[in-house]
Amino acid sequence: MSVRVRQIYDPPEPDDGVRVLVDRLWPRGLSKEDAHVDEWPKAITPSTELRRWYHGGEGSYDEFRRRYEAELTEPDAAERLAHIRKLARKGPVTLVTASKSPEEGHAAVLAGLLEPQSR
Repeated sequence: MSVRVRQIYDPPEPDDGVRVLVDRLWPRGLSKEDAHVDEWPKAITPSTELRRWYHGGEGSYDEFRRRYEAELTEPDAAERLAHIRKLARKGPVTLVTASKSPEEGHAAVLAGLLEPQSR
């Protein structure tokens, strides 16, 4: 299973496989054609409240991760996460985000949950 995280503004690469946008809002200044997004499951994005809390500097990344993982157990989110896990079993999946620091955000949490040892 191959899951990786990239910024959506980086040009697509042939080995990206299925490109999944993991942001709630469409990235600014990027057309849908240029993004080359295959899926956009908004149900797996952090809630607006959690996103504002974290980006407002009110909490640690560890606390953000804990709260976000709890949100991902809600039925709709869990179903979409299972779908992405199924895609990853079939081939490469690239989680794309507009985040400037994808390694310290929700995309990294998702990638960690999609790793085989996390199931």
